[in-house]
Amino acid sequence: MSDRPAEIYGLLVPLSGERLLVPRGCVAEVVGYQTPQEMTGAPPWYLGVVNWNGRKVPLVSFEGACGQEVAPPTPRSRVVVLNAISSDVDAGHVAVLSQGFPQLVRVSPELVKLDQERVFGESAPVLCQLHMLNESPLVPDLDRLEEMVAGETTPLPG
Repeated sequence: MSDRPAEIYGLLVPLSGERLLVPRGCVAEVVGYQTPQEMTGAPPWYLGVVNWNGRKVPLVSFEGACGQEVAPPTPRSRVVVLNAISSDVDAGHVAVLSQGFPQLVRVSPELVKLDQERVFGESAPVLCQLHMLNESPLVPDLDRLEEMVAGETTPLPG
């Protein structure tokens, strides 16, 4: 008998023009949008920091981190707080701006195929793109995203 699960839960996070597929275990919480405190000198994709559970968490535009245009928030925007998987980010979390309500999905091997049509640059925080049913979500490279955030973050007081 295999130790691998037959299926996992993930969150489809709406971006501007596409979606991210994030393992459910990486998501700490989805909260309403709040205007971030700007980071002086940060690139446009680094939107600033938001308060979450008494912490200042970096908020990023995933599209912007991939070199695309940074989509502005809308009334449907949410903040998806991700658990950091490395110690690069002091806050222990990174937040991604979602352009709508994320959707919980079950992902099983028979429903998912690797979509190799798009090529992502080495600097992009994308592991790959998948094809599942009528979706083609991106799988984020959270290590790379955290590395990018850590490279732009200046420590803030409490």
